Amino acid sequence: MMKFYESGLFFDEMLDGNQPKPHYRSFHHKLNAFTKDQLAEKYQQAQSRFLKQGITFTVYGAQGGTERTMPFDFIPIIIPHEQWQEIEAGMKQRVKALNCFLHDVYHEQSIFEDGLIPKQLIENNPYFYKEMLGVKVPIDNHIFLAGIDLIRDENGVYYVLEDNLRNPSGISYVFQNRSVMKEVYPEFFSKHSIQSLDKQMTFMKKALLAHRPPCMEPDREPKAVLLTAGMYNSAYYDHVFLAQQLNIQLVEGHDVVVQDDKVYMKTIYGLEQIDIIYRRIDDDFLDPVVFRKDSLLGVPHIIDAYKAGNIAILNAVGNGVADDKAMYAYVPDMIRYYLKEEPILRNVKTYHLADDWQLDWVLEHMSELVIKNVSASGGYDMLIGPHASDEEIAIYKEKIMENPHQYIAQPTISLSRAPAFQDGRFYPCHVDLRVYVMKGEDIYVLPGGLSRVALKEGSLVVNSSQGGGAKDTWILKEELQYAKSSSRCTILDGTI
Repeated sequence: MMKFYESGLFFDEMLDGNQPKPHYRSFHHKLNAFTKDQLAEKYQQAQSRFLKQGITFTVYGAQGGTERTMPFDFIPIIIPHEQWQEIEAGMKQRVKALNCFLHDVYHEQSIFEDGLIPKQLIENNPYFYKEMLGVKVPIDNHIFLAGIDLIRDENGVYYVLEDNLRNPSGISYVFQNRSVMKEVYPEFFSKHSIQSLDKQMTFMKKALLAHRPPCMEPDREPKAVLLTAGMYNSAYYDHVFLAQQLNIQLVEGHDVVVQDDKVYMKTIYGLEQIDIIYRRIDDDFLDPVVFRKDSLLGVPHIIDAYKAGNIAILNAVGNGVADDKAMYAYVPDMIRYYLKEEPILRNVKTYHLADDWQLDWVLEHMSELVIKNVSASGGYDMLIGPHASDEEIAIYKEKIMENPHQYIAQPTISLSRAPAFQDGRFYPCHVDLRVYVMKGEDIYVLPGGLSRVALKEGSLVVNSSQGGGAKDTWILKEELQYAKSSSRCTILDGTI
């Protein structure tokens, strides 16, 4: 007999105690139509689809090969329409303020002059590039694509965990998760009114082409390309997918050349001028003349063309200064300062270890906190205090003492959970949500986003490089029809 868990002390996306929530009832009813063997068969079918499609990511330094298919779980995260409206408004507000901040950092720097943010946070920031001071970017927009990570606490309240403004990855998985769900589990879509992803790339293309370089001839259509580090990059599948969907050329650094401060792509017919580069390589590797001299990935002198106003580079160079984990704590202040509004979405309380008082307090409470390296990503160089041994805490404490300003600390939040079906059984897993925001002349939020799930039971780390997987994310258009579904149904041989 197969038993389902009760939500217990955690906030569960699907369950209230052992009953499905109103907006999950229709899905839950459909789920009851499957036997355990049918679910297992569909699970294998979904994984095979990902493998055949080449939907993979790379784990550097992994044993037994680095190429992995993205683990997928078929139970979606379903978000009611009204709830999504608030998330969408909060996302637009946050990206608008962050863009104002980036413009300010590289021009007036008024927020520092007015004392709202300590100037040393910029001066000590490895992602602040003095080369970009005074550089005018197309349509004054530094953020073409943002990936903003949301979590929910034990009360179901949404918090922004992290802003990704450099090269946010994973948007291709949003579309492929939906494609696999529709093919393998078509039954789930028959009565659900879900916001479609079918035409979303149109909005992304429009935002991309809005970034006409300042010196571009007004009567010419802009030519855009996607610059990749190549097939060995961990997000290469993402690059290929986006280039195909946006109908733009995928190029590597050696395919591009700068002449007279203009940028050209090499073709079999000769050089073709390009105007917009959606780059998926980091700032440091972009121009070996200006940044890392040993870079073989970038394009020599491209920064000269950028400064001359002949090329748009998206996302803009130097965005890392705004998504640094130390800067995160000040985003609510940015919203109040630039927009004169109160933040719609909350921040997680954050301690700066460069401050002596906060450092002393954190060192005494390490076993209760999550501590992160401000420059790391992907779940690396992070201590989850309640899950760490005394030895691990002691080692991490030494790292902090060597370089306190490199770390921040946050309280441990009881992340919300959702059911997952793996290895023939249901069990609860912690989840978060990466929401993608596109900005051109307007701001557009992709409906849903990438729900990431910590498939290792009990784990809090959702990153794919750390054993996490993904779920489809459904934004409902209407809610009333779900209230009619039965509030108590049987699943397989047990009850939810």
